[in-house]
Amino acid sequence: METTLSLKEAFAQLKESEPKLRIREYAKRLNASEAELVALGVGTTAVRLRPDFVAILGELESLGYVMALSRNDEVVHERKGIYENFSTTPHASLFVGKDIDLRIFPSAWAYAFAVTEGEDKPRKSLQFFTTDGIATHKVYLESKSNMEAYDTLVAKYKDENQSSELEIGALLPLESTELPDSEIDVKSFQESWINLKDTHEFFGLLKKHKLTRTQALRLAPSETHAKKIDNKALRRALELAAKEHVSIMVFVGNAGMIQIHTGEVKNIVEHGPWINVLDPMFNLHAREDGIAQSWIVRKPTEDGIVTSLELFSEKNELVCTLFGARKPGIPELESWRKLVEQL
Repeated sequence: METTLSLKEAFAQLKESEPKLRIREYAKRLNASEAELVALGVGTTAVRLRPDFVAILGELESLGYVMALSRNDEVVHERKGIYENFSTTPHASLFVGKDIDLRIFPSAWAYAFAVTEGEDKPRKSLQFFTTDGIATHKVYLESKSNMEAYDTLVAKYKDENQSSELEIGALLPLESTELPDSEIDVKSFQESWINLKDTHEFFGLLKKHKLTRTQALRLAPSETHAKKIDNKALRRALELAAKEHVSIMVFVGNAGMIQIHTGEVKNIVEHGPWINVLDPMFNLHAREDGIAQSWIVRKPTEDGIVTSLELFSEKNELVCTLFGARKPGIPELESWRKLVEQL
């Protein structure tokens, strides 16, 4: 209780002295998790929800037009639309809508809250956190969202436990520990890469050969398959995609979520260390000084070569990936390949 009170007081003081910080930054300053700070508002600004995550996800479509937000430390991905075409398996849940496109890993999720922020114009959201208290996904209501459906959902899933106390676990790693190159069967790995039939097989390839992703790129069959390039690549790719009207896919992930945008980008804006996409339906905010490695990666598939731009943090975590817009059975856009050549 003493810890909770002292954190609450410290949070209040910090908000008063620096009112414009994001809650993720407040958490870092206070050596706490974002979930712990949200939980301090239980009874006033937050309602604790039962951890029935798949059931809650299955009802998000009822909210209508909303904004979906997923992020990691380096990149924020915001996409407006309706949560459509929900499905779930023992390993993952999916939304495959034309606007909101998600790959969800609920086993990493631990907490959910309904949150009301702001006094003049209160903004309502559903916020989900992984076992380490880090935000994995947020659903923000817009002016044309179904407020009644939101209230019904919150009432239905309100937890009997409305305590501010959380049991925060260890930090969830996005990347495993790297083995020495000498312990890797490099020849077998390279042959497997060359014989790929689908981009989704790549994750299994890493697991089979006990490789981290950056190690795999470093040990690729050739520079044609993986080439390290300058860390301004994301900025250049976005600017070229906007200028040349190239439809792209932008993936941003964390331990519990991958969020995807498919379509053109138009308004590319630099603001301090951030490079931003500021379009009506899609916003991206990427902290360029947090990108430590940028790679052009090519994988063979039954539809031909698929090319991606992969961006990594200093911790070797994959924080953002760009592809040319495509669907299975359709070859990669030639305009995307030409764009990548310019990088």
